[in-house]
Amino acid sequence: MSKSWLFVAAFLLLAGAAAISVGVRGGNHALPAPSPSPTAKRFAAPGAKTPPALATLATVRSVPTNLSIPAIGLSVSLSTLGTNADGTVQVPTDVQQPGWFRLGPSPGQVGSAVILGHVDNYSGPGVFFQLRTLVAGDQVYVTLSDGDTAQFAVSSVAMYSKQQFPDQGVYASHGSSALQLVTCGGVFDHQTGSYLSNIVVYSSLVAVTPSVA
Repeated sequence: MSKSWLFVAAFLLLAGAAAISVGVRGGNHALPAPSPSPTAKRFAAPGAKTPPALATLATVRSVPTNLSIPAIGLSVSLSTLGTNADGTVQVPTDVQQPGWFRLGPSPGQVGSAVILGHVDNYSGPGVFFQLRTLVAGDQVYVTLSDGDTAQFAVSSVAMYSKQQFPDQGVYASHGSSALQLVTCGGVFDHQTGSYLSNIVVYSSLVAVTPSVA
């Protein structure tokens, strides 16, 4: 086993006690979401060159400003997230506002763009409380700062134990323009004050609507 994957294994064991948010019946503090490994970070580098076959559809790098998911009645502005001093991914400070992981591609670029949001906290449901109800074919729209809108179609929704979080599947590039939405879910552990699992919504770029000059 390489040093890189030893790091990932160690991190995922620790991530079992971490969550994007705490439960409605739990404590009053938010804990970190699963972090990309060094390997995933290399594959998620924002400067990746667009393959010719995808050039007509993929967007250029542009900060996402708004997320809309009609199936769950969601339209919300986005914050920007980086990493903490210990290398873990930052989480949104507002339970009602998701955040884009800026060290990966922006939504619509080739690669895996990732947006993280809280499921709930001690005061009630969070912005991604209904994320688990999405089904294949549901549409996700991301407005970019250059005015373009990237449209994605949900391909699948999965739940993973935090000890088995698919680091590479979520953060690494697989040669197409993808968007992953991540929150917490499953059983809430009152002893640790966190959920035991993560919900991941996988989606693929299907259209780009240019800004209207």
